[in-house]
Amino acid sequence: MELSHEDESTLEQARQVLEHPSVTARLSAVIGAPVEAGIRKLPAPVQDVISNVARGSVRAGLVAMIATIDHSSDRPANQTKYRWMTGLSGAAGGFFGLGALPIELPLSTLLILRSVAEIARAEGEDLRQAEAQLACLEVLALGGHSRSDDASDTGYYATRIGLAQSIRSAAHYIGQHGFAQRLATPITNLIARVAARFSVTITEAMLAKAVPIVGAASGAAINALLMTHFQDMAWAHFTVRKLERKYGRPMVQRRYEAMQLYNRLPAGPSHPNA
Repeated sequence: MELSHEDESTLEQARQVLEHPSVTARLSAVIGAPVEAGIRKLPAPVQDVISNVARGSVRAGLVAMIATIDHSSDRPANQTKYRWMTGLSGAAGGFFGLGALPIELPLSTLLILRSVAEIARAEGEDLRQAEAQLACLEVLALGGHSRSDDASDTGYYATRIGLAQSIRSAAHYIGQHGFAQRLATPITNLIARVAARFSVTITEAMLAKAVPIVGAASGAAINALLMTHFQDMAWAHFTVRKLERKYGRPMVQRRYEAMQLYNRLPAGPSHPNA
């Protein structure tokens, strides 16, 4: 079964979001200074601190998200509420700087995951299922790369394939043993892999906040932008998954990759009737 014209258009919109996910340009526009070049100048100990805090934040955010998901609600996803809440958190982070990271980032990560879960539910995911819950976590890994990365290693389906075994193992464990505060190895392995990519995006945001002129107001704007980034990624990710449930993953993946290939080909001669 071929995709309908409407679903083909929806898939193309999702692909545009998923294959151009870098938040760097948006951050640079907010603070009026390049971000990515500055990341390479960060001292290694600072990058290690951010990575460690990101890993702990993903772990705490996943636990809290699963504990607080409202499975019965059929309300539409309220994205604006989470942007405001994350913006308030960012205002504090912009005021106190890097020292606020261990407090601000876990809260921001939880808010991001709660917003992602609402979007997932709105797109038809059954959040009672462990695999759907972990697909929310997967969103944090999407787009966690810089422009210098090899696109073949960072594309949407490449990222999903790379995480697939970890997600299966974690979902199987949760199905057999339930989800406990003390996370078992299959879940911690998945968290470590997601956090490694999530920390790239977080490093960009923290570097933007470290610019002296930023302050609390721009800190709020940066956090709201970060939330919007992950909300966009969540919509695109769960839209693709919804189409996969309708047409099967092989069909959707083929059409997605065909669109990607077409957009990478050199432009041919103009159509004579153009």
